Amino acid sequence: MSLRLQARKLACERDDRWLFRELDVEIRSGEILRLEGPNGSGKTTLLKILAGQLDDIDGELYFNDTPLHRCRERFRANLLYLGHAPGVKAGLTALENLAWYQALGGEPVDEAACERALSDVGLAGFEESLAGTLSAGQTRRVALARLALSPRPLWVLDEPFTALDQSGVEALERRLHAHASRGGAVIVTTHHALGQHPRVRRLVLGEGAAHG
Repeated sequence: MSLRLQARKLACERDDRWLFRELDVEIRSGEILRLEGPNGSGKTTLLKILAGQLDDIDGELYFNDTPLHRCRERFRANLLYLGHAPGVKAGLTALENLAWYQALGGEPVDEAACERALSDVGLAGFEESLAGTLSAGQTRRVALARLALSPRPLWVLDEPFTALDQSGVEALERRLHAHASRGGAVIVTTHHALGQHPRVRRLVLGEGAAHG
């Protein structure tokens, strides 16, 4: 399915300061949109707006040319959102966390697929390890294993490279490019340079303005 997400004339104010205003954003199938800017510039806020998590906003959102408020369920069925916090439950094993993610998303639990996803992110042998015993990088990998599980085409990711070692960074970058090459779309906040690639566009926030 061809995908298109548009935001028109977005505005956000915090503590009497404009993070951004009159901001237009668009992403289509096959693209990666990298949000950049200093801390406090509104990257996470913008990401949550684009993920449909903040309703009280100035501006309009459209999914495949339909106002988001009229197609919210269809939009959510196409969206995978990973926040800055890994969202991994310390009292569950790595495998149980992935099964929990699948059930929470209304998808049938597929233990074999969960095991493959963990292996894919370098956690083979850690399936039965409690998440609370894993390192920060391993915990991040558990969260990122969802990318291998979900068929949803729109990925909205907040600082997904945090705590990853070099091999993890390189593997995630390859996954983002592969997802876009298959017709998916990625919106990501990161300080990591994704390299020069025709699929990658930049949107820079800061000083109350935005430019790309």
